[in-house]
Amino acid sequence: MQITETHSEGLKREFKVTVPSGDIEQQVQNRLAELGRQVRLPGFRPGKVPMTVLRKRYGSSIMGEVLERAVSDSSAQAMRDHGLRPALQPKIEIVSFKEGDDLEYKMAVELLPEIAPVDFASLKLERLRPEIPESEIEKALERIARPHRKSEAVERAAEAGDEVVVDFTGTVDGKEFPGGNANDFHMELGSGRFIPGFEDQLVGAKAGEKRTVKVTFPAEYGAADLAGREAEFAVTVKEVRHLLAPSIDDELAKELGFDSLDALRKTVREQLEREYGAIARQRLKRALLDQLAAKHDFAVPPGMVDLEFASIWKQFEEARSQNKDAVAEDAGKDEETLKSEYRAIAERRVRLGLLLSEIGTKNAISVTQEEVSRALGEEARRHPGYEKKVIEFYRKNPEALANLRAPIFEDKIVDFILEMADVSERTVPIEDLLRGDEDGAAEAAEAASAPAAEAAPKRRPRKKAEAKTEE
Repeated sequence: MQITETHSEGLKREFKVTVPSGDIEQQVQNRLAELGRQVRLPGFRPGKVPMTVLRKRYGSSIMGEVLERAVSDSSAQAMRDHGLRPALQPKIEIVSFKEGDDLEYKMAVELLPEIAPVDFASLKLERLRPEIPESEIEKALERIARPHRKSEAVERAAEAGDEVVVDFTGTVDGKEFPGGNANDFHMELGSGRFIPGFEDQLVGAKAGEKRTVKVTFPAEYGAADLAGREAEFAVTVKEVRHLLAPSIDDELAKELGFDSLDALRKTVREQLEREYGAIARQRLKRALLDQLAAKHDFAVPPGMVDLEFASIWKQFEEARSQNKDAVAEDAGKDEETLKSEYRAIAERRVRLGLLLSEIGTKNAISVTQEEVSRALGEEARRHPGYEKKVIEFYRKNPEALANLRAPIFEDKIVDFILEMADVSERTVPIEDLLRGDEDGAAEAAEAASAPAAEAAPKRRPRKKAEAKTEE
């Protein structure tokens, strides 16, 4: 076999590889002999099928198999001989081959860069410690108590903030649709929990009154056959009830499964501490990654950037097609400008990913099977009723399981770096912690409203589909 390097520029290498015809013929004969010991053909004893018969019947398929193996083996040897670390699968272009002649092909490969991580002790970071005041605990308790408020019937027209008990039947184009009817349904007017516009049309209604409510289902409605459709509901108001102020007491705590209000309050505080602690962790991690990105400027494989950019751009276009707020700030920019910005994000993402991977490899950081199993269990618990299906899906899909493993690996590397970095601490009010992180504020409030939940905090995608290493 002859391997000749034909091009070397940056991280790109190109080779011309020639595999002698004799080597290929020998592999074909070996494979035919192996096949001859296995096949059963009429008129021939087992293992006694002539080579000419085998070649005539199986020669074409075996030749394809041999060529594929020859390319795979020779390309791998070329990279070993030259001490190369490929970033992606090499691109192969067959130059010439016909039976009896040498196989000649071109191989183009992009390499992983040589990475020299900075001295982590030179990194100066600040870890924020959220200070959760009692007022925040009280707000969380009020949110928890709100759905459990008591009410009393009133003999007057319904007002915003009242609860009405209704029967309704919904139709689209004059036909009832599944899930479009209910009896004795309790609806808080002004809660915004029903189809937009529905609750408003019941303000002013009295017990015993019948009303026709006309609405349009949102374009993003969960049921595709109803999304964006106009619907009409025949509504009977059976009762109007005034909602009383929420009671935050031992009775509420026991209704929620706690021994006392103190136990509920303690759980709420712990939940808020976990949630705000997770937000503080994300801010520290983000600051760390920003410093690592600023201190490392090595070349990255263009092919990896292309793949990452394609993924980011696809996400952006999907969001843009659905008119999501996430892309509102990009309005008015031409496509060339947008692509340039997103390509810069892709390059940063690839560079940080390669850097963290190199740090992990050099320092023997790994993810244990126990850690993966724990993460899989947490993921399954996020889908009540479908736990077995979730676990089965991940076990049957190595790529999905790798995606579960990746953030664990990344967090362990981040912790490794933080142990050596110069990290100071500062206690801050939660308002300072959440400044510029509205998503985090919403998630903390939501988590505090479900104190018995054990699920880990859920993170929303950041602006411009930022790096996996930053989420």
